[in-house]
Amino acid sequence: MVIAIIIVIIILILFLIQYNILTKLRIKVQQSKSVIDVYLQQRFDLIPNLVQVVKEYSSYEKETLQKIVELRIKYNETKNIEISETLNNNLNQLIATSESYPELKANEQFLILQKNLSKMENQLQAARRIYNNNVTKYNTKISVIPYNIIAKMFGFKEERLF
Repeated sequence: MVIAIIIVIIILILFLIQYNILTKLRIKVQQSKSVIDVYLQQRFDLIPNLVQVVKEYSSYEKETLQKIVELRIKYNETKNIEISETLNNNLNQLIATSESYPELKANEQFLILQKNLSKMENQLQAARRIYNNNVTKYNTKISVIPYNIIAKMFGFKEERLF
C-alpha cells in the first residue's frame, strides 16, 4: 500500500514538472512574439513619415502608398503575422522604388528614415530568430512522449514559425 502511494506521488510530481516545463516554454514563445510586435510597431510608426517623404518626391502609385497605410492599420488592429509579412514586402518595394528618384535618395530626412528602417529590420531579424528557436523547442517538446500526453490534456497547441 505504501509503495503504491509513493509511486502515485512520484508520478504526480513528474506530471507537475512536465506541465511546468511546457508552461514555461509557452510563456517564452509568447514573450518572444511580444518582442517582435514591439519592433514591428516601432517600424510601422516610421511608415507615415516615410510615405509622406516619398509622396513629396515622386509620382509613385497612390495605390501602393494607400495599401501600405491600410496594412499598417490592419496589423495594429489584428497583430496578424501574415499581414506584417505583406506589409514588410510592400515597404521593401517602396524603398526599392525610391532608387528611381535621385532627389529623394539625397533627401536627408529620407536617408534617416531609411537608416532607421534598416536598423529596425536587423532587430526584427534577430527577434524572429529567437522566436523561431523558442517555437521549435516548444513544438518539439509538445510532440514527444510523455510531454505530448500532458500537452493534449491541457490544450497546448503548436505555434507557427515565422
